[in-house]
This record gives sequence, structure tokens and C-alpha cells, in this order.
Amino acid sequence: MNLNLNHKIIIVSGGAKGIGNGIAKVLAEEKAFPIIIGRNEEDNKKAIQEIQDLGGKADFITAELSQSEECKKAIEEVVKKYGKIEGIVNNAGVNDGVGLENGSYEKFIDSYHKNVVHYYLLVHHALPYLKKSKGSILNIGSKTAETGQGGTSGYAAANGARNALTREWAVELLPYSIRVNAIIVAEAWTPLYQSWISTFENPEEKLKSITSKIPLENRMTTSEEIANMAAFLLSEKSSHTTGQLIHVDGGYVHLDRSLG
Repeated sequence: MNLNLNHKIIIVSGGAKGIGNGIAKVLAEEKAFPIIIGRNEEDNKKAIQEIQDLGGKADFITAELSQSEECKKAIEEVVKKYGKIEGIVNNAGVNDGVGLENGSYEKFIDSYHKNVVHYYLLVHHALPYLKKSKGSILNIGSKTAETGQGGTSGYAAANGARNALTREWAVELLPYSIRVNAIIVAEAWTPLYQSWISTFENPEEKLKSITSKIPLENRMTTSEEIANMAAFLLSEKSSHTTGQLIHVDGGYVHLDRSLG
């Protein structure tokens, strides 16, 4: 399917690794021009090189998005260099394990800055340009907001906010024909997930106990599967879809896990 994303300038926060990297690569395959925003310049360069090696085009901006001024500067840099913004993928974040019992005010607020405040700020600063392009916004969220996980109050609350902002922005931006959707991720295989699994005494056994509860094919969701949905939602092929929380999770959240 031709998604007609040719040369569209689309920002992907946290696009150097994991799900964000998968999205950036698929966008480039669809002839869009993803701009990765991430905190580590070497990771950003590596991701861009991989895209270019595959025949795609992309760019990056190094920024620490938990700092509000860095969010503003990142958007200003994109506009200065390319003159437009036609889409934003809010993806950067980390399940930082700030729980109720082991947390604190400072850690909880810090988790919000890592996981949702920059979602707001990037879109806030990019909004004049999204209005001009009638661009699309995609928020990447987590099942923790719906299922809970335990020991991660900050991340779960931030994801609840991501879901709420998706619906709120979809309403507020109706007059500008800006569509806003979210992809909700459950168990997706990424380098970060792999690192987490490796901390267990028997990683293979732990992974099997997880995948056995994923109804569709008893396997992890791939970054590419999430990325394919992302590209569709950012394209005109989903032109009447807005305010939706779309679960790309093999049925993990909504189907009876005893089916697995």
C-alpha cells in the first residue's frame, strides 16, 4: 500500500532505539523523512546511518526531552532547517519503576517529566506548523495505564495521561483537521525488554511465562508490527480516524489470557 508519505517531515522522539527506531525505519521505507530526537548523539547517528544504509533519508536532533527548554529548542531546530512539521510521534520514555511504596514526590514528578511532559511540550511548540500542514499526531502508550503492573506508579500514571491527552487533543484540534491517535503497547520485544529479561535467573523460562499469556501466537509483538500501524495512522489512508487508542498487542489487554 502506498501511504503517500513521500518527503513528509515527521518527528520521532526516542527514535534511536526500540519501538521508536522501528517507527523511524518504516517511515523512511515509506519515503517519509523522519527526524529522530534523542538524548544520546552517538545512538542518534547510528540510527540515521542504518536508515541511510537501507536507502532511506532521515535526520536527528540531540536533546534531553525531560528538560522543557530542550523540547522548545528541538522544535525550533527542525523548523529552522526544514521549514515545516507534518507529523509527530511521541514515543520517548522509560518504565522507571517509581512505585507507591518505594517512590517519593521528587521521583514521581521526575517520572512524569521523563514520560509525558515532553509529549505535551513537543506538540505545544510544533502546533503552529502542524496547523499549516494539517499534520497528524501519534502518541505511543503502554498497557500499564489499563492493566496495572505493580511498582511503577509514575510510569502508569504518565501513560494514563498519554491516553487522556490523545482524546483531549483530538477534540481540541478538530477545527484544524489534525488527527490524534495512540498505539498502546503491551509486551513488545525491544533491546530494553531484552535487557530486563536478562536480569532473571532463568531468562528463557521467564520469557516463556510471559509469551504464554499473549493470546495471538504466544509471542512478543515486534517493533515492526507497531511501526506498520504507526505509519498507517500517520498517513492519509487513516484520514477519518482520530481520538483512538489502538492496541497492537496480540490481544494481550482485551482477550482472555487463559486462551494463550
